[in-house]
Amino acid sequence: YIQIARPNHWVKNVFVLPGVVVALSIEPARIWLLEPVKLLLGLLAVCLITSSNYVLNELLDAPFDEVHPTKRRRPVPSGQISVGWAYAEWIVLMLAGLALGREISLRFLITMLALWVMGCVYNIPPLRTKDLPYIDVLSESLNNPLRMLAGWYLTGTQAIPISSLLISYWMIGCYFMAIKRYAEYRDLGDQNRSAAYRKSFAFYTEQRLLVSIVFYGSHSMLFFGAFIVRYRLELILSLIH
Repeated sequence: YIQIARPNHWVKNVFVLPGVVVALSIEPARIWLLEPVKLLLGLLAVCLITSSNYVLNELLDAPFDEVHPTKRRRPVPSGQISVGWAYAEWIVLMLAGLALGREISLRFLITMLALWVMGCVYNIPPLRTKDLPYIDVLSESLNNPLRMLAGWYLTGTQAIPISSLLISYWMIGCYFMAIKRYAEYRDLGDQNRSAAYRKSFAFYTEQRLLVSIVFYGSHSMLFFGAFIVRYRLELILSLIH
């Protein structure tokens, strides 16, 4: 049950911290108002919500994982756990994460709820966006800007989040997720087995995935450029370099 919550993936929540850094760069005086305990509680809330999403992912992906050469050994497809207890774990982790989020602020709580809802949209039929080509990458990578928003609201700032930076952060997530899809596609090799494991692979080809990788990478830089021109012109040197 611990394994399906994937605490080893909590390191991904480091993507919350850029939201903290950017918010403090907009309002430097707020650094003296930061409460370390609230910061830690906020990070724990993000970890619990993402773990709730991981549990759901493990449960609903089990039939597909059975045809994967290595993922079929995971706890759910290999029959090591009770599905009923796992669903209970999914709900408990969500409630605990939202309870901690409420201790931070209402806006942080809403962000945590949005992060959890996106996990449902990504995994639960009939939407199950992970089965839709391109939409799978776009919807999963929305977790990136949501993590940035979580960091932003952890500072208590009243400033409005910067849309160009959020979109850039989203596209960076899409870039890495598309690379992951490309690696999975290449690793599985066989078209029929790939489609049985992940429905979107019935549409994808290596060329389509490579084109999408270039698209996401270029757009992440486009919107990052818009951000630095508007807010941090001195960072233009990073792009020139």
